[in-house]
Amino acid sequence: MKTAAGIAGFVGVAAAAWVASNTVSRVSSAQTGGAPTLTAQDQLDIRALIDRYSHVLDNCTNNGNDYADMFTPDATFGVSSELGTAKIWFRGREQLRRAGGGTETACRPRESQGYAYHLTINPVITATPTGAHAMSTLLTITNDTNNRGDIVHWEGWYEDTFEKTANGWKFKSRVHVWPEIAWTDRVEDMPPRRLEDE
Repeated sequence: MKTAAGIAGFVGVAAAAWVASNTVSRVSSAQTGGAPTLTAQDQLDIRALIDRYSHVLDNCTNNGNDYADMFTPDATFGVSSELGTAKIWFRGREQLRRAGGGTETACRPRESQGYAYHLTINPVITATPTGAHAMSTLLTITNDTNNRGDIVHWEGWYEDTFEKTANGWKFKSRVHVWPEIAWTDRVEDMPPRRLEDE
């Protein structure tokens, strides 16, 4: 049976913990000069989104809607040969859904989406005033074994911005930065890719 003294002691400990927690928070904020920060959970959630992207892109599900769901409604996907610039290929949910393999009725056959599987590695995630930013290295591996084995290919980076929504972290923008490629203004104008020439 709890005594009045015991209850008072428990409340006192809880109050002290609350004060300590808030003090640590204030000190952390002061040490960063008021700069935006990400919690450990934020970091994990953003990393999970980055990892999920490759899986969803390589295995079109739900007619492209699972791909579009990873983005904010007004998000963009672009391409570039250098950091800091982008040619926007897809904008908004419907264009992103189709970019993820969706059509009027069902996912496009795998063959029409190419055969290179995406591996996104070494993400560096930082906080920004509006959410978060990340840079990741992009590799692809082809399921096309020859005398050299399966081909692993460096394909530049992903440069991402993220926004935290009521449904968790989402891509606000994603840019595929690949210096080796002369990107066109529209995806439909890109010439067919020949991995054997790269």
